[in-house]
Amino acid sequence: MATTAETFSSRWGIILAGLGMAVGTGNMWRFPRVAAEHGGAAFLIPWIIFLFIWSIPLLVAEFAIGRATRRGAIGAFATLTGGRFAWMGGFVAVVTVMIGFYYSVVTGWTLRYVLAAATGELGGLPGAYWETTASGVPAALFHVVAALVGALIIQRGVVRGLERANRVLVPVLFVVLAIAVLRSLTLPNATLGLTFLFDPDLSELLHYETWLQALSQSAWSTGAGFGLILTFGIYLRRSDDVALNATTIGFGDNSASLLAGLAIVPAVFAVLSLQDAQAALGAGNEGLMFIWIPQLFARMAGGAVVMPLFFLALACAALSSLIAMIELATRILMDGGMPRRRAVWVVTSGIVLFGLPSAGSLTVLQNQDWVWGVGLMISGLFISLLVTMYGASRFVADHVNVTPGGFRVGPVFVFVLKYLVPAQFVVMFGWWMYQAAAGDPAWWDPRHTFSVGTCVVQWGAALALLVVFNRRLARASTRAVVEEPMA
Repeated sequence: MATTAETFSSRWGIILAGLGMAVGTGNMWRFPRVAAEHGGAAFLIPWIIFLFIWSIPLLVAEFAIGRATRRGAIGAFATLTGGRFAWMGGFVAVVTVMIGFYYSVVTGWTLRYVLAAATGELGGLPGAYWETTASGVPAALFHVVAALVGALIIQRGVVRGLERANRVLVPVLFVVLAIAVLRSLTLPNATLGLTFLFDPDLSELLHYETWLQALSQSAWSTGAGFGLILTFGIYLRRSDDVALNATTIGFGDNSASLLAGLAIVPAVFAVLSLQDAQAALGAGNEGLMFIWIPQLFARMAGGAVVMPLFFLALACAALSSLIAMIELATRILMDGGMPRRRAVWVVTSGIVLFGLPSAGSLTVLQNQDWVWGVGLMISGLFISLLVTMYGASRFVADHVNVTPGGFRVGPVFVFVLKYLVPAQFVVMFGWWMYQAAAGDPAWWDPRHTFSVGTCVVQWGAALALLVVFNRRLARASTRAVVEEPMA
């Protein structure tokens, strides 16, 4: 069966699609709480470092891999390695699909808050409303709605569905987020929030968790290692500049994260006393976005109008990332010969079913966010290894520096992908294991939400199955004949 390879209509379409994928609740829901939990300003230092030595190089590689092979994550690894390491691409796909299961729940939260903000249902007790939203029947219902909305968009294809949706979703998000920042910074005690974000306590850099979470947040937020940019690379033209596009997406995503931090953290210090604000931020509460932002808008002239718009923007951000995850899994099934519409609904059914445990329990969602967020380190390592197995210098010449007049990468890029990314993985993974074993008696127990054991057991089960079925994965993922797009 032949699959027609669509292409993005313009460079602007590529950038918006990439930003739509990257800028989501990872920036607005995850970044402020993870940064706050790990020292605020101190966290920003390794987070920015990892943008340059992990995320952007991997985004460049993913774009180039997708364009070179015209296949999804599994098929790309199978094509470039002769089928031997399809299981690596399978793990990249598994990580993203597992994130998609609970990410649909998070997207459902945002949809419910749009309605609640518009109808005044939030009232004066946003904390109590969050407790009823986070899990249970409402969470399950809106999880299903989010998955169905994502399916309806992505079944139309990349250009008519994903690209057109992001032409609306991404600009709306940035405009409303900028409004929230302006208001947040004019609240009383906002300077305390700015100090928390930008005055670093360098002692935090001695804690391995600060670096581990900075790496996983950079990967989580930019999409590095997800295989999503790899999937978008399928729809690039030969003339598209992969290095420039990837760099633009990386910087745009980090900018959105900082805007989210500027909107939320000063608002927390404005609403609470200094001591309570520090305690709330340090708790790493998933509800930061959903508790403090309503209070911010309650203090704002015209807040009753702006608050629904803000949560609409948040929902747009969440949906734009969710549809990218649906597209990744859909494309893998299409590589096996399944028509797009059928593949979309198979994927959506899986998201609905396997996302229910996270909808039913916030503890389950936290566990999955921990396991597969950290698992992105392994995905990034596998993409680095794929480039190395192909030949890093040859990969750059064949698939990256191919755009006349485009941004060119050189020996530094080769060094980062071939040596520095694997070295970062070894150091961070080893440091994490050592510190966990030394400081947590139950570090090996898979029943603990945030243990090393729960990660190793879940990753190990996935890897074992993928290795056993490697040959079948390789054959299935390269079954469809791909028609090359026009340059």
